[in-house]
Amino acid sequence: MTPAWIVYAWPRVLCEAQRAPNLQFAHLSTQVLVAGDGRRPSLGQTLWQGAEGQAVAGVAWDWISLPPGVVAMVDPMALITNLQFLNADGEVLAPMESVLQLNEIVHALPWQHEVQRALGLH
Repeated sequence: MTPAWIVYAWPRVLCEAQRAPNLQFAHLSTQVLVAGDGRRPSLGQTLWQGAEGQAVAGVAWDWISLPPGVVAMVDPMALITNLQFLNADGEVLAPMESVLQLNEIVHALPWQHEVQRALGLH
């Protein structure tokens, strides 16, 4: 299984911020790092991969599953990606602006279903 943090080693991919909502990502892997027991939460990581032109883009994050099956991002500000977003003038977006773009991408993905499947809930 591909470790989520491998995205750090992938080549940087430049993307115009206005195109970010159109990026298509597919599930690459989800890992359960700590299996919960009903009293304690499950924790893990998920990795999604997409294409921007000929380049391969990735985004990964930590997740937590709380009883009764609620799945959430551990920290929406701590996404790992090789994407670097550009504004209309071709300038790199500030980190906070980039996080907003990434969270829009994550929000559109069926990642909670993949986590629940990894936990054996689906």
